[in-house]
Amino acid sequence: MAAASSSSGLGWKYEVFINFRGEDTRKGFVSHLYNALVKKPINAFMDAEKLRKGDDLSELLTAIRESRLSIVVFSQDYASSTWCLKELVQILECKDTNNQIVLPIFYEVDPSDVRKLRRKFEEAFAQHDRDSNAEMEEVQGWRSALTTATSLSGWDSRKYE
Repeated sequence: MAAASSSSGLGWKYEVFINFRGEDTRKGFVSHLYNALVKKPINAFMDAEKLRKGDDLSELLTAIRESRLSIVVFSQDYASSTWCLKELVQILECKDTNNQIVLPIFYEVDPSDVRKLRRKFEEAFAQHDRDSNAEMEEVQGWRSALTTATSLSGWDSRKYE
């Protein structure tokens, strides 16, 4: 399910990269979003489930760099996924360096809970703080990325058809 039809032109491999927590949204909201995009036809990247089972994030980070726009779907367990957070950091770097458009979508979560790291987001970061695999600097970068991404205007920034 990596890519859909049509070439994007202007040097972008994909027109849209979808960043999401698979367990929360893959079989519902995100699959409907992906299918709606490819029917347009908009060349979209949505990771295959098998990618998540591996431990190589490089294919996803490359797809982010090759995308014109990223849609970030914040959901209840989004912050519990280090993959989602690492992708988000890359997305924001591409926003700054490549002028990538970033569109946040809040799926069954209050934007202020994401921004202020409350409820499930607070729990997820408490776990990241305890996790010996995550370095303190990296976790701080994830916190900062969440704050930055939730401060972006949602639908108002979608000047992209």
